[in-house]
Amino acid sequence: MRTVATLIFWVILVPLTALWGFPLTFLTGDVTALYRAAMWIALTGVRIAGVRWQVEGTERLGERNYIFMSNHVSNLDPPLLIPLIPHRTSVLVKKELFKIPILGKAMLMAKLVPIDRSNRDAAIASVRDAEQVVREGLNMTVFPEGTRSPDGRLQALKKGAFYLATDTQVPIVPITLVGTEELLPKGKKIVKPGKARVVFHPPIDPRQFADRDALIAAVRTAIGSALPPERRGKE
Repeated sequence: MRTVATLIFWVILVPLTALWGFPLTFLTGDVTALYRAAMWIALTGVRIAGVRWQVEGTERLGERNYIFMSNHVSNLDPPLLIPLIPHRTSVLVKKELFKIPILGKAMLMAKLVPIDRSNRDAAIASVRDAEQVVREGLNMTVFPEGTRSPDGRLQALKKGAFYLATDTQVPIVPITLVGTEELLPKGKKIVKPGKARVVFHPPIDPRQFADRDALIAAVRTAIGSALPPERRGKE
């Protein structure tokens, strides 16, 4: 029933927010109010589903933009994590989601970046679009495994997001999500009430690494450090 209540809440609140949020954004040219409302809707829906969370490490962050990189084990991850990112963030999002009425328009207004992982050239173009967003001072949040882990173990990290970091020289903040894979496992549709843990690790400066592979290894090690040993996967 909690999962159904969450879906009903989102179905009602999203179009109602669009009714005032879109005109306000068009009139003012400022997406801040619409973004904050969307984040409140996302996180309140997660709370209605019975999910509670513990956040650690945000005191390690300064007043600047970052590229946040997190493991990905559940469909709960985006609506839980993204509202917890300090300040406004962009996200690399599957291009198919931009076709959804209202949602797609809202994501474009918030400068979210569509990505087509089935097309290498299109994926590279998406990274370039993301670079522009980061250079404008926004955060970028990425799930560098590329897809949800089927068993909760940390998978190999794809290189695309690391090109973004090395090209812009913006620090990476590794994030570990723990527990969401138990609350909403891959392939399941019903959320189990429970608690998740969100760990923000110290920022990693890409300029401190001799090559991209070393940077990837450092980020992977940081993410894995807060996971149970059996879920850290193989390098």
